[in-house]
Amino acid sequence: MTLPLIAPMLATPGSLPPAAQDARWAYETKQDGQRVIVYLAGDGTLVLRARSGEDITAAYPELRPLGAALGDIPAVLDGEVVALDEHGRGDFQLLQSRMGLAHSPGRAARRAAEVPVHLVLFDVPYLAGRPLLRQPYARRRELLEGLGLAGPSWSTPAAITGHGEAALRATREHGLEGLVCKRLDSPYEPGVRSRAWIKIRNMQGVDVVLGGWLPGKGRLTGLPGAVLVGQRAAGRLRYVGSVGTGWSDAERTELAALLRADETTVCPFAPVPRVPGARWVRPRLVGEVRFATRTRAGMLRQPSWLRLRPDLAPEESAADIPGDLV
Repeated sequence: MTLPLIAPMLATPGSLPPAAQDARWAYETKQDGQRVIVYLAGDGTLVLRARSGEDITAAYPELRPLGAALGDIPAVLDGEVVALDEHGRGDFQLLQSRMGLAHSPGRAARRAAEVPVHLVLFDVPYLAGRPLLRQPYARRRELLEGLGLAGPSWSTPAAITGHGEAALRATREHGLEGLVCKRLDSPYEPGVRSRAWIKIRNMQGVDVVLGGWLPGKGRLTGLPGAVLVGQRAAGRLRYVGSVGTGWSDAERTELAALLRADETTVCPFAPVPRVPGARWVRPRLVGEVRFATRTRAGMLRQPSWLRLRPDLAPEESAADIPGDLV
């Protein structure tokens, strides 16, 4: 049968609902993967579409058996494809090796054998010929869990009603991406970034040494568009990424003057990173940044600037990169 195309409902960044409203919300672990809408026509076939609407079914051949999981019942499901690390946590860097292969089924099959993925299901906006968009989240969740969708490459993790603080704390303790808070009475709003769904990303803070900068463009001409930062590892300053957000205009102007005063032709990082257009500085300034996670190579993902740390000297700051990432 022909299924309705449904754009995924999106969450708004925010914080936990007030404690007095806690019981009106459900809490799900935030996944670090690729969002997909799953189309099961009831004839054994499966189609996966990305947020853009692109058909990416061929990129994930191990998910095809899900097409027969509901027999002849047609359904549209919402979920996220993840690649799990050795600790069972979503690893976006691993997943990147699987993305973009929708038009290369041979390569996708080979990568599936090396880096298998798992589909986490968390909503059902259409089931058995009935659109469920106006049904409250609690009812849709009940229907989804009643489908019993658990297989070798897919699952339906439980959502917790209430206990938001404990749920968020658990994600932090287990090194997970974060939490998604969903109002129990919320309808499914296709393509809308809704306040009825709130995402909370766990961010970590770290001290870094500034080793260079990239000139800004447009209104930022003459100012740093990003700073290049490092951390100490095995007695050397190792590049861990660029930070281009988090400053006020005044802070960016102040930082520009400090960086120009320390300019040098010698790169302080070892090994020298490939950063076209970089301007190097003597590694004397220390800053504090926050970030979501690290890549497997130790690079900071989604870093943003917090503040300068004039109270710290470079040699006593920037705690070493974790040993398993050096």
